[in-house]
Amino acid sequence: NKAFTSEEFTHFLEELTKQYPIVSIEDGLDESDWDGFAYQTKVLGDKIQLVGDDLFVTNTKILKEGIEKGIVNSILIKFNQIGSLTETLAAIKMAKDAGYTAVISHRSGETEDATIADLAVGTAAGQIKTGSMSRSDRVAKYNQLIRIEEALGEKAPYNGRNEIKGQA
Repeated sequence: NKAFTSEEFTHFLEELTKQYPIVSIEDGLDESDWDGFAYQTKVLGDKIQLVGDDLFVTNTKILKEGIEKGIVNSILIKFNQIGSLTETLAAIKMAKDAGYTAVISHRSGETEDATIADLAVGTAAGQIKTGSMSRSDRVAKYNQLIRIEEALGEKAPYNGRNEIKGQA
């Protein structure tokens, strides 16, 4: 039942990252609090991955503005959120060109379609968010990642923790 300013909440998160092995925070503030995100990025951006989900909504116009303002250091990519594969690939490229990471993500109400696994590997995103292996729609995506790894073998590109900002 405590209210925080953006700065106070950022310092609260900072203390949590000192106490616990937190490596990534998604939407650490309200999506409209751009000044707060700029401050949060200044304080935490070189230590952990700060992911913009609702902040960017996989939209290159919004992402471009965020990059210009130095807000967060990663984008959550939801393939079916922006509208087309072309727009999705443009968002991933824009993020990578700016030094941001791209986390390929599922959405609520998913099916067993495993396209996001292919997208994550095909774009060398290095990170995928698809939830725990508690439902068949999620297991399908992990199974596809395993099939891809088996097919690529040693050629499978993955940098481990180095894919997460602040963890290299």
